[in-house]
Amino acid sequence: MNSLHRQRLERLRQALIEAHLSQMVICDPLSIWYLTGTMVEPGERLYALYVSTEGKLCMIANRLFQVEDADLPVVWITDSDDGVAILAQQVDAKADLGIDKKWPARFLLPLMDLNPGVRYRDASFCVDQLRLIKDEQELEKMRIASAINDRCMEAAAAYIKEGMTERQCAAYIDSLYQEAGCEGPSFTTIVSFGPHAADPHHAPDDTPLKEGDCIVIDMGCVKDRYCSDMTRTFFCKKADETYAAIHDLVREANEKAESIIRPGVPLCEIDRVAREHIASRGYGPFFTHRLGHMIGLEDHDPGDVSSASKDVAREGMVFSIEPGVYLPGKFGVRVEDLVIVTADGCEILNHVDKHWKIIG
Repeated sequence: MNSLHRQRLERLRQALIEAHLSQMVICDPLSIWYLTGTMVEPGERLYALYVSTEGKLCMIANRLFQVEDADLPVVWITDSDDGVAILAQQVDAKADLGIDKKWPARFLLPLMDLNPGVRYRDASFCVDQLRLIKDEQELEKMRIASAINDRCMEAAAAYIKEGMTERQCAAYIDSLYQEAGCEGPSFTTIVSFGPHAADPHHAPDDTPLKEGDCIVIDMGCVKDRYCSDMTRTFFCKKADETYAAIHDLVREANEKAESIIRPGVPLCEIDRVAREHIASRGYGPFFTHRLGHMIGLEDHDPGDVSSASKDVAREGMVFSIEPGVYLPGKFGVRVEDLVIVTADGCEILNHVDKHWKIIG
């Protein structure tokens, strides 16, 4: 482990102390990588990191995994071992135990039976809060991923033509990521034509593009483990006057929200500014989702920008601003950027023009 990982582990221990915990089991592979630099895709097998505030640290890993380079103690198990029982031997059976929210019940329930005197608590927030604030190395990776996404969005807009299907266009975007040296898309690429755009998470199918259709492209890539995400909405050959005006309204909501971002601003206030602008024109009921989500090692990291959020913007946070209007059976529009909260405002990571545009 390098000094960065040691610092992160020390910050985790401090977070556990503040949560009145002395130990935690972490199973999310991305969080384990974040804390140790070791990455494993365990599938259905047990894989965990045990951390105590007293300094104990060990990884429970199957010998199937290639983690010999892990610079920390490893407790090896095999498919024929009772991995939960072996983990139970590492745990302080007299103290509360923090548990990762992603740990499967098939491991947690047997551990509870083995150590019945322990009180088990969801302590994911201790790691989530660390991942929420990105360091400069992480931010630079996210800038690079977003720059790739910008180039791929512009290439996709130039490529799409009337008669192509949603599935063909999505496949082309994914091929661009491969050419750019990305690990792949950060989520299933969304390409929606016409009425399909009214479904925010429409899965691309064989529907062909027709003149007058709106085109929603929601796309992101993973580069050096960090994610990008962006949405732009276009029109094929011509734009309906009403739909173009709605696009302008949504873009303005995006810009108004971004204009107030700075440290200390409640995330629910950022959501309110965008939502009220859309509601002022009568489309409030058709903005059906939160304004944004956190992003980093996952496209949807823990935390969001919504009316229910109790958090405030903090320097180093990265989240999306993505207002939308969805008219069932007719039309949909979304305009999404990623932003970094800076010391005195925000840095917008996406630079593709947000105004509506004719393509195809």
